[in-house]
Amino acid sequence: METAVTPLESQVATLQEQFPGTTIQLLPSGAGLVRIPGVQLPSGWSKPATEILFVAPAGFPHAQPDCFWADADLRLQGGGIPQNTAVNTIPETGRTGLWFSWHLGRPWNPNRDTLLTWFGVIRNRLRETR
Repeated sequence: METAVTPLESQVATLQEQFPGTTIQLLPSGAGLVRIPGVQLPSGWSKPATEILFVAPAGFPHAQPDCFWADADLRLQGGGIPQNTAVNTIPETGRTGLWFSWHLGRPWNPNRDTLLTWFGVIRNRLRETR
């Protein structure tokens, strides 16, 4: 008997097709920590690429992702800390990262929005070197 694929598993598989190396770690709360390694950064950052992590909350896709983390040592090219960031611990993991307090900016619609939508929001933020 085949096991049904959850919406989260299906959407992670789509991310993996476009961004090889993407993984998900299921957390005790029922959320999933999505990890996308080697995300290329535009000029203006202290390094050419970073790992991105974000939480797909319990209840996803009805519950929307919010905020994300990059390498703890990621800085702006001049050494400054980007706006709306802080180095902190990723919930339920013990891992430290550069936390970006960043949000979708419009209502989340689980019939339209996916993990790719959220990763697009993240990539747009990383294009802003402030």
